[in-house]
Formats: sequence, C-alpha cells, structure tokens
Amino acid sequence: MSGPQMIFVNLPVRDLPASRAFFGALGYSFNPQFSDENAACMVVSDSIFVMLLVEPFFQTFTPKPLGDGRKQTEVIIALSADSRDAVDQLLAKALAAGGAEPMPARDYGFMYQRGFEDLDGHLWEIAHMDGMPDQ
Repeated sequence: MSGPQMIFVNLPVRDLPASRAFFGALGYSFNPQFSDENAACMVVSDSIFVMLLVEPFFQTFTPKPLGDGRKQTEVIIALSADSRDAVDQLLAKALAAGGAEPMPARDYGFMYQRGFEDLDGHLWEIAHMDGMPDQ
C-alpha cells in the first residue's frame, strides 16, 4: 500500500444543516466536492473524513434498520488531541454548539479523555495521550 490509508466514517443524521453547523462550530471544515443536500464530507485530517448522511440516504447503503444514537450506542468515534487543553477546548465548543457530555472527564495520568454526544446522539471521545507522536 502506498501513502497513508484514508478512513471515511459514515454517520446518519436527521438534520444535515444543523449537523454541519454543529461540527463547523467545533472548527471542522467540509469538502464541497463530496457534499450536497444528502451528504456533507467533514474533514478531520488529511486522511480522516466523516460522511454525515441524511437518514434516508444512509439507509440506501444497508438493508438493516437504522439505530437511534440518542437511544442506543452504535459506535464511539475516538480522536486524539495535541494536549489536555485541546481536549477541554473542543469539549467546550461541542457543549456551546448544543452537544452533551454524557460522562465526566477521565484522567488516567498517561491519558486524559472527555467525550461528547453530537446532535444525533453519536458518541465522540477526545483524548490526549502522553508519548504519542505529534499530530
């Protein structure tokens, strides 16, 4: 394999404009080439993207019924942060934009993490780990 492998996480959302506004408030940008009325391609890094897909469009990719992230946990998306302060800053943005913090911060000494629920109940963990390479 040449070059870094890319990841595209696909998440169903109820209200695409509201989800774009929420994640935009957290500082994420969107790739317009892969965004339209059914999808928004959120850029996390050069190799990580989150496809926010309106629920009816998401449903075309699977025969299984969609879960409701506000009632069940289907996935926890974990992202690293450069510092403990960066973890707290992103959580502050998420909470100000309408997200919720389902659990208190966890400090394991070598790792500090906090999490938030987005507008659709998807769980996100943000962590700073000592000894990780610079991002």
